Amino acid sequence: MPEYIVALDQGTTSSRAIVFDHAGTIVSVGQKEHEQIFPRAGWVEHDATEIWRNVQEVIGIALSKADITRHDVAGIGITNQRETTVVWDRKTGNPLYNAIVWQDTRTQEIVNRLAGDDGVERFKKTVGLPLSTYFAGTKIVWILENVEGARERAERGELLFGTTDTWVLWNLTGGPDGGVHVTDVTNASRTLLMSLTTLDWDEEILGAFDIPRSMLPEIRSSSEVYGQAESSSLLREVPIAGILGDQQAATFGQAAFDKGEAKNTYGTGNFLIFNTGTDIVHSQNGLLTTVGYKLGDAPAHYALEGSIAVTGSLIQWLRDNLGLVKSAAEVEKLASTVDDNGGAYFVPAFSGLYAPYWRSDARGALVGLTRFVNKGHIARAALEATAFQTREVLDAVNADAGVPLAELKVDGGMVANGLLMQFQADILGVPVVRPVVTETTALGAAYAAGLAVGFWKGPDELRANWQEDRRWEPEMDRAEAERLFRNWKKAVTKTFDWVDDDVT
Repeated sequence: MPEYIVALDQGTTSSRAIVFDHAGTIVSVGQKEHEQIFPRAGWVEHDATEIWRNVQEVIGIALSKADITRHDVAGIGITNQRETTVVWDRKTGNPLYNAIVWQDTRTQEIVNRLAGDDGVERFKKTVGLPLSTYFAGTKIVWILENVEGARERAERGELLFGTTDTWVLWNLTGGPDGGVHVTDVTNASRTLLMSLTTLDWDEEILGAFDIPRSMLPEIRSSSEVYGQAESSSLLREVPIAGILGDQQAATFGQAAFDKGEAKNTYGTGNFLIFNTGTDIVHSQNGLLTTVGYKLGDAPAHYALEGSIAVTGSLIQWLRDNLGLVKSAAEVEKLASTVDDNGGAYFVPAFSGLYAPYWRSDARGALVGLTRFVNKGHIARAALEATAFQTREVLDAVNADAGVPLAELKVDGGMVANGLLMQFQADILGVPVVRPVVTETTALGAAYAAGLAVGFWKGPDELRANWQEDRRWEPEMDRAEAERLFRNWKKAVTKTFDWVDDDVT
């Protein structure tokens, strides 16, 4: 009997294949970064062909490291960077244009046009999201309107759309030769095009966006068999049985299955998800309403989400654009050379501000500078920005849910940074808890696939796998924590109203 599940984690900066055993323990990892393409200010793209090539390569790396073959694998789960948009030719499989990444802001004029007199919440009651450059729907419109011949070809039924889960699944199941064109409810809920109540594409909204339905994948649950890997794959004939958008996958991997449970992922951006059970809760405080997961024929579970665009990518920016550090891991050491931020606050509104502000006119700012400030203070201010933004989102969750969280489960690459985690606990005033397995995004996808093929029996078995690794308790005086947070909120206001007609 197969002893492993393979999770394919197609992320913003890299693609990974991770082999998990029955205990939810990582057996091996294959990982490869892909190019970040910035054609102009505010534009962020990926080469979808490179991503698919990398996915194939990391599968081979992970299987080789684990010394296993396809016969040892019970199922495949897929998790992915959400909202990132690929449009391709259904006959050739060639992308029509580079993948437009979730961080990209080029579609602001399309957002304004669709909002009209009704404003950015025109479709929010139906889809749970404000009109924003963040989501996939406006990116599809941009491709249809700006790539030569795209509109005509789409209307002839020649083009397909997908977020990167769909792109990987379609190619993995045969591509032009019978590839399965499917997405799951969590990814579909990030397009601006799916009704939260029907869990299907909304015809009225498709009409408003002028997107042909023939482009769109079929929406399915997060845990079922969608198809099998095709004959040329190293995983041929293994069922692909789970799909979850990355943040929903991380929540699932944290075993936050029930109403009132939450997690915060520290990655390229930060994403706090609060499970609202089978209830659709519309935020009054700037959060998104999204689908948390759906297991087979069971009812969908919904969530409130606080999305923060720039956290880990700010550390990459310090490394790649400024050369302040040589590796992301050096930031903690540099920040530890000072006792505090020296009065400096770094608001990384590189793509505008997401939750809870939703200000596309904002741009990044480093404020409070004096001659006293050195590179250690700037490194610390960059880390603290992650914690401050998380506090703002958690305050919004507490206001919407009415029941304050007693502790915060965390995961993602940045949770290895002890200085950041301690400051996070101090600013929140609640414990921060890190699990033994911090690769919860991939683990969640593995869980979804494993449930569908009977590798795991149910949620209780998955809860038993979760183990605490470390806990950070608040240590800072509450008055000092509130003073720092007050200054942060003042710094945020300095980023507003930067973008106008002649500034991008």
